[in-house]
Amino acid sequence: MQQIAKAAQEVLGGEGRGPIISAIAARLQTALSVAYEKETALRRPFLWTPVAAGTGALLYFAADHEPSLPFALALFLVFVVAAWRTRAVPGFHIPLLLLACVSGGFFSSVWRAARVDAPILTRIGVGQLTGFVEELDYRRTGARFVLRVSSAEGLAGDVVPARVRLTTRGEPNFKAGDFLAVKARLLPPAHASLPGSYDFARDAYFMRIGAVGSVLGRIEIMPPPDPAPLSLRFFAAVDRARNALALRVYKVLQGDDGAIAAAMVTGKRDFLSENAKELIRRAGIFHIVTISGIQMSLVAGIFFVGLRRALSLSQTLALNYPVKKWAAALAILGAVIYDIGTGSRVGAERALVMTLTMLIAVMFDRPAFSMRNLAWAAFFIVAFEPEALLGASFQLSFAAVAALIALYEVRNDVRYLDRRGFANTSALPSRPQREFWFARLRRGVLLGPGAALFATFCATSATASFMANDFHEISPYVLVGNPLTLAIIEFFAVPGALLGALLYPLGLDGFVWGYLGLGIDLVVAIAKLIGAAPGASLPVRSFAPWAIFFLALALLFVVLWRSWALRAFALPLALVGLLGASNGPEFDLAVAPSGESAAVRSPDGNLTLIGTNPGVFAAEQWLRADADARPAGEARGGVSCDNLGCVTRAIDGGFVALVEKPGALLEDCAKAAIVVTPLYAPRGCGARIVIDRRKLQETGAVALRLKTSGVEWITARTRGEDRPWSRPPPGRKAFAPPDAGDETAGGMEEPGAIEE
Repeated sequence: MQQIAKAAQEVLGGEGRGPIISAIAARLQTALSVAYEKETALRRPFLWTPVAAGTGALLYFAADHEPSLPFALALFLVFVVAAWRTRAVPGFHIPLLLLACVSGGFFSSVWRAARVDAPILTRIGVGQLTGFVEELDYRRTGARFVLRVSSAEGLAGDVVPARVRLTTRGEPNFKAGDFLAVKARLLPPAHASLPGSYDFARDAYFMRIGAVGSVLGRIEIMPPPDPAPLSLRFFAAVDRARNALALRVYKVLQGDDGAIAAAMVTGKRDFLSENAKELIRRAGIFHIVTISGIQMSLVAGIFFVGLRRALSLSQTLALNYPVKKWAAALAILGAVIYDIGTGSRVGAERALVMTLTMLIAVMFDRPAFSMRNLAWAAFFIVAFEPEALLGASFQLSFAAVAALIALYEVRNDVRYLDRRGFANTSALPSRPQREFWFARLRRGVLLGPGAALFATFCATSATASFMANDFHEISPYVLVGNPLTLAIIEFFAVPGALLGALLYPLGLDGFVWGYLGLGIDLVVAIAKLIGAAPGASLPVRSFAPWAIFFLALALLFVVLWRSWALRAFALPLALVGLLGASNGPEFDLAVAPSGESAAVRSPDGNLTLIGTNPGVFAAEQWLRADADARPAGEARGGVSCDNLGCVTRAIDGGFVALVEKPGALLEDCAKAAIVVTPLYAPRGCGARIVIDRRKLQETGAVALRLKTSGVEWITARTRGEDRPWSRPPPGRKAFAPPDAGDETAGGMEEPGAIEE
């Protein structure tokens, strides 16, 4: 920071700049130097080390081929040793320490990918599988389950995934822990339907899920050839208990009320209808059906406060033993049990890490609610689950908690000023009257009745950019919905879940679920009011890829630094980020990686979905990225379809044909300007642009911008990309996307090939 101050002085106050500019530069240098000294005294620079480690993890995911694990480890060790040897020279030590953190985050990501590496299915297949059921999620009709595969017959290339996720339409006659024999139709995990959007295949890789599919025929329960591992038996028993409790809650309350209650209590969300999901999503309160930081902190708080007061009832214990630390230790145990009992999802695990860090701080007489504890929690995530940094759950939870801690620190400063007497006119009568009113306003906002609403505003503002980037929408009324729903969660959901789970084995839990149902009714009523309000959900177009980086950096400058001189740097960073957010990439044609569906911008400027059966998820991704709030069913106008494919007109007036059967390829190649097909196009296809199976194998999802000067291509797979979750097609190490002026398609290497 001192180097920045000197550079600023050289730029502004160099020779010939004039006395005024020189004076400004000198004052700027002084202000930055004093601010950095203050930050160093408060040990705030440490908070940037997990940011550096996270940057290293993000660099790993930006690589176009898998890095070398030994080289990543060697680089990490070199920077660690260099940072240690230069610890007495701050000018060298600090940059080397940050580089050590960056290389450490990079190495942890490479190591994580190597630990979870498992085969991934590369093409659709039908196979006879055997294996243990790890997890079972009931639905209103049918179920979804994860099978740990023991053997597989009939799969192409003898690829045996470690895990597969299957769905069955019938009522399951099995439970978690059973050993099954089942015939299934399997597909590779789905890749992103739009370049830069959510990639399920990457998440599936880190969950060791190598295929997804559906059950064909009867499911047979059979004795296992070998006993299940102890860990599998333990978590299967937990899953059976969760399902029993979820079914009990759902049957007592019924409908969407029962589905929401079951999700609140057990984390099982598959009972939720699409209407219920859309309702609470539009109201901006989807977090009520996820086990996240709110529920985890409330559970830990109930255990900690309740146990501490219970232990304090004994005068002997209260006066002679550290009952506060005992309560913190027991609250840690309670939080861990709650996490396991609700499925230990990724979001809940991160909330657990933050909660345990704070409780451990209590045990060691350290401040519990501090930014350093959040930094250690971030280090833990980067070290063991670096892929979580790309997920909305991590981004939203850490941004909200960081904003609340920063607000808590400001409130402490205000309280300190009050105790010292600097916030009233009697202590400093010479202060102008406007400073007195400003101090009163500040105290009213931070410490008065509006403090809870202001805290919600700060947390919502901190997460707004991530919400807009990840979900392409903003809910303005979240400031109203969040405080109300949080109160309902605090008074109904968490106490009801804990009490009901304790009474369920005794059969005395019915009244508890009725009490919880009252809270659910209030939540649904609030969600309906908010969702029906004008502008309840504002669509947001896709950001430029670099925009979220600057917006996140602006947030970090605000919450990690304490001095306003350094926080002021957040303003230009935020302005650059907002510029990127308002100038995101646009597209006139988006094609799913399977080639079976696409979105075409019609002459009226709106997107039109094309394909006889466009995937709902892909359609939502395309429409949301275009800031189009229409349901997918309303974006089908102007499309002509038959049993061979579909045709529509693009924004430039040319026809786009999506060919599903070989019989239409020759005709559409002769008439259409753009041909999209999941088949192999013939060599003589005369269309201006051809996107066929071979091309999509190389590029993944494709987005095209049709310009008068040519065609701009954006592809999900980059040039030379070869990652474990995104392998190049067989026999290809890389692909070369067309230049702007090259409007021919790939896939012409197969002379006359037309295949299904």
